[in-house]
Amino acid sequence: MSNRSFDPPLLQSFRTMPPLTRLDENLTRVRDRIGRSEAASGRAAGSVTLIAVTKRTPAEFAAHLAGIGQLDLGENYPQELWTKAAELAGLPGIRWHAIGHLQTNKLKKTLPLVTMIHAVDSLKLLAEIAAGMASANRLERVCLQVNMSGEASKHGWSAETIRADADRIREIIARSGVPVTGLMTMAALGTDAETARPAFAALRELRDRLTQETGLKLTDLSMGMSGDFEAAIAEGATHVRVGSLLFEGMNPS
Repeated sequence: MSNRSFDPPLLQSFRTMPPLTRLDENLTRVRDRIGRSEAASGRAAGSVTLIAVTKRTPAEFAAHLAGIGQLDLGENYPQELWTKAAELAGLPGIRWHAIGHLQTNKLKKTLPLVTMIHAVDSLKLLAEIAAGMASANRLERVCLQVNMSGEASKHGWSAETIRADADRIREIIARSGVPVTGLMTMAALGTDAETARPAFAALRELRDRLTQETGLKLTDLSMGMSGDFEAAIAEGATHVRVGSLLFEGMNPS
């Protein structure tokens, strides 16, 4: 795709491509499941933000999603986010989410593009974001990543270390205005919705405890993916990150 404005005829051509009809259907099913989970948990309709994870898929798929109203799009890899954001720059309203591990050397190009960063996993990265706030004119929300599963393969604070670092986190926020609004976690590998649920409950409890102890306004819980987002919603998720369910039955390569 060239880096050009997206006009209605171009978007219409995306909509009529057969694989994208399947994408429409998948998106509708995911949204319906989110709505049912909100209702079952006594949550208001629309209280959960769906982030469509478009990693390793063509930019046309992201453009199509935006064209049918799915404007919150997530990327795991900074380079892929940069490329898609440039290619879709003419399509208004997209809110890009950086949802994967973010190295500090990738931050300068990422900050001006994103509405939300989900995986701030260290004081060093938080301080680097704080230092770059002048260029972060779209950034509205930041989540601190907590490794609730304790797996060595995952990044983030433990429940204990984030409480130990709470004063330093608060100092960075007060000094810079970096918008830390919540916590993020991922369930352990190999878990299903029910076995993942205790980790989601533990993150909610940690969020509430940190809010009480520090006075920080931590309203967001970014947790839940394709295999477990309903359990995450039941435990208070405000943002769910869904990719594979959206592209089920498609060949995104």
